[in-house]
Order: sequence, then C-alpha cells, then structure tokens
Amino acid sequence: MPDAVVIGAGPNGLVAANLLADAGWSVEVLEEQPEPGGAVRHDRGAHPDFVSDLCSSFYPLAAASPVLAGLRLEQHGLRWSHAPKVLAHPLSDGRCAVLDRRVDGTADSLEAFAPGDGAAWRRLHDAWQTLRPDLLGALFTPFPPIRSTARLAVRLRGTGGLRMARTLILPVRRLAQEEFLGEGGGLLLAGNALHADLAPEAAGSGGYGWLMSMLGQTYGFPVPAGGAGALTRALVRRLEARGGVLRCGQRVDRIVVRGGRAAGVRTAGGETVAAGRAVLADVAVPSLYGELLDPAHLPAQLLSDLRRFQWDFATFKVDWALDGPVPWRCEQAAGAGTVHLADGLDELTRFAAQLATGTVPDRPFCLFGQMTTSDPSRSPRGTESAWAYTHVPHDISGDAGDESLTGAWDAKEQEIMADRVERQVERFAPGFRAAIRSRRILAPPTLQSLDRNLHGGAINGGTAAMHQQLFFRPAPGTGRPETPVKGLYLASAGAHPGGGVHGAPGANAARAALRRPLAPGLAGAQRLLTHRDRTGRRQPDAGHREDGG
Repeated sequence: MPDAVVIGAGPNGLVAANLLADAGWSVEVLEEQPEPGGAVRHDRGAHPDFVSDLCSSFYPLAAASPVLAGLRLEQHGLRWSHAPKVLAHPLSDGRCAVLDRRVDGTADSLEAFAPGDGAAWRRLHDAWQTLRPDLLGALFTPFPPIRSTARLAVRLRGTGGLRMARTLILPVRRLAQEEFLGEGGGLLLAGNALHADLAPEAAGSGGYGWLMSMLGQTYGFPVPAGGAGALTRALVRRLEARGGVLRCGQRVDRIVVRGGRAAGVRTAGGETVAAGRAVLADVAVPSLYGELLDPAHLPAQLLSDLRRFQWDFATFKVDWALDGPVPWRCEQAAGAGTVHLADGLDELTRFAAQLATGTVPDRPFCLFGQMTTSDPSRSPRGTESAWAYTHVPHDISGDAGDESLTGAWDAKEQEIMADRVERQVERFAPGFRAAIRSRRILAPPTLQSLDRNLHGGAINGGTAAMHQQLFFRPAPGTGRPETPVKGLYLASAGAHPGGGVHGAPGANAARAALRRPLAPGLAGAQRLLTHRDRTGRRQPDAGHREDGG
C-alpha cells in the first residue's frame, strides 16, 4: 500500500505528490481524465498545425512561486517563454496602456495618458519592491503565515503602514482615482483584478489588481514552451523519477474512512486503494465534502457553511487558428502576450454589473491570448494561435445582447456567444474575423467535462472575494489544509491561497501531512524499518519533517 493517495493530477495534486516523494513517502496519484494536468493541458483541437492551451495559459504566479522554483522543473524539461510585452489594454480611440517587464516601459505608457502617471506607477512599484519578499511568503505558506505576516507588518510601516494597508483593500476604481490622473493605470489594475472575479467596485480588487500587475511587472506572464502541458509533463517526470505512481482514467468516487481516519479511496471501477498515512484531495471543495465523504464524518456546522460556498464566474472560451497576426488598430497591442479588451473602466463596471444581475454581457470583457507571439513554436511562421475567454453567469436570467441566450449552451448558443466574442475583438482589431482559419469553442459545460474541478467553467476554485479568502476559505474558521477527517487534506485551489497555478495548496497539504505524527501502530512498525528509495539510498522517517522536503 502507498503511504499516500493523491486524488487528482492537476498542478496542486502533482506538487503535493512530488513533495511527499521527496520526503521518502510512496505515493500513488489517481486522475479521472485520460491524461494528467487538470486545467494545465494543451492539444491541437482548434487546428492540427496549431497548439492550443485547453484552459490556463499564462503563469505569473508560477514564475513567482517559491514552491515551483524549489522543484527545479527546468531539470525535467520545463522552459519558459515570454512575449515582447506582458500585457496591453487598447482603447477604441487608439490609446493603449502597456505592462512591460521594464518599469520605465510601463511608466512611459501611462505617462502618455496623463503627466505624472508614470511617477505614480513607480511609487506603486517601489511599495511592491519593499513588500514583495514577505508578501509572497505570506501568500505561498500555510495559513496563518505567522512569520511572514510579522515581517510584512514591519515592512508595511516602511511604506506608510495603515495607509498602504488601506490602499490594498480599496476597490480598483477608488485606487485608480487616488493614484492616477489618466485612465491607463486604472485599466491595468482593473483588467488584472478581473482575472479573478473582482469587479472594479469590489473591496480588495485594488490590491488584487496591484498584485497581479506587479507580478507581471517583475516576472512577466510567461508560458511553457511548447504548450501548457509542458509544465504538467515536467511535474510528472519529476514524480516518476522519485518512484511516484500516476494512474489516469481512475475516477475516485469515495474516500474510505475507518475509525475517524482516511484509510484510502474507492474508485468508480470498484477498486479500493489503501493509504498508509494520508489521502490528499486535489478536488473542488463541494465535491470533497458533498460527494466523496459520507456526511456522517463531517460537522453539521461545516455542512451548513458549505451551502454558502460561492463559485467564481463561469467561463466561456474560444480558441482560434489565425492565418496571420491580429490586425490591432493600436500597434502597441501586437507584441503583448495578453490583451484586455474593454473600452474603458466604465465598460468593465458595466460588464461586472451585468454578471451580478445574471445577465449575459452584450460587450463581454475578453482576456485575449496571443500564444505564437509568446512562444513561436505554437503555430507555423506568420500565423497566430490565439484564444479569448470571457465570463458569463452561472444562472442566467437574461441576455443583454438580445439573442435569447439561456445558459443551455447547446450548439446554437455556443455559436451565438462565440460570434459575440469575435465582434468584441473586431472592435479593437478590424478585420480579425477575416483572419480566422478555424475555431474551437469551450463553453462552461465543456470546461467542466475536461476537469471536474472547473464547475460550470469556474476556473479559480471559488470566488476570490474577501468573504471567501484567508480563514474564510473555503468556509469560516478553516483556511488550512487539514479537514475534520484525520489523515485527509484539502490540496486544491479551494484551499488558501486559492486559484492560480502556483502549487501552494498542494504544497501546504503535503507539509501538513508530513508534520502529522504516525498513528501508534504505524509508528512502531516504522521504527523497525529502514526506508529506502528506488535508488537504494537510506531515507529518514519523513513523518515528522517540518519543511516538506
């Protein structure tokens, strides 16, 4: 029997499995899909000559993550690639805000909107440079991050203390009004906040937009060379080199609990896989507590709280194979890997308000990815592999576009919405539709079929709003990977610190499992054994390690 069973081979599950294997544990990973990766995969579904990322594409959090850096995935084939510019937000009047990895490049872009805005950006960047080490430490370690938070409090005093803390919880709109005279700075912050589900008027959206913008400023929005799945392949190669086992096509439908402790899992095919020490679940929170566990093993209060669990927005995505580069009206957008498409902050607010009222937006805010610009291996020379995604309500009450979309997402509704997305691109790139060789539509039900964790196309494991973060994630009083069942750990984006490809939930779960002492009977047996890895090297008892390897 393996020491640990990991449910799900998404990035968090694979990170957790790698850290356990590093500590000398035997690990078996069970994945429902025919291939690993979860939302980190690619294929050639839009066109045989074009690589398309299925779900996620750009990875600033991965580039910043000390968890992934510690795995040294470059030794297992991972290589990052960057577009010339990180991000662009063009407007219909020809102006364009550009996020560049050079601070001066970003500042110059914003200075064109209003004199002094370049200096304002540098001030925000200076605060980031001061706070970055401990802010990232707090973000990527288990909750509560006591040491990082203490150091962060000291650093905050150096950036204005309470005034800087106030800045970080402001809505984007207010933050932009306080810091900038022109539109450009607010566009960069607000578009990045909407990478999650934070509207320009939402509390904390300013801080989230600032964080994502500064990650892009420092690390860029890199992509794995060859396709998103290259990141997954590197994690799998590393795991297998350490003796870990990955089995795909194995859907887990029950966690086996004996004596109040997770003893293993049962698959849909009827197989029981025992776990000697722990079960780690890289699954959505409602699935873990509502499907995989018998409610008898859970506190009534937790079950009640989970009825209030909130998903992030549903997602609608289109992949394209383009015969040439995107014909942007604003040439500054041509070199950006990511392009935000909304004609100003007010249009972003209008979009968010339509979502909040259950209405399908008529002018959908789109995140547009230029993948060949970011990684030339994605399509033939002179062409572009591209995608755009937007958000739609989970429960649709109306259609602002007057095309009677209901959320059934049958073939007709998918085509209507994909056409709407293309019209939004055309507003900023006239002639775009004439360049389309082929397209592939990924509606909310399709995304969920590709990865059960993407409920209704929700890509962040639950809302990023303040009421479901920190010790409120996934429910009040939680925030750590431990669950009410001994030996069972939540290792998905539903746990702190939430969505994004950075591996922190998986790492936190692995470290929690490694810290937990063995049950008395197992501890006695362990003392009689000298554990050796597959190379024959003697390994210490990993059950008491504090650092997760």
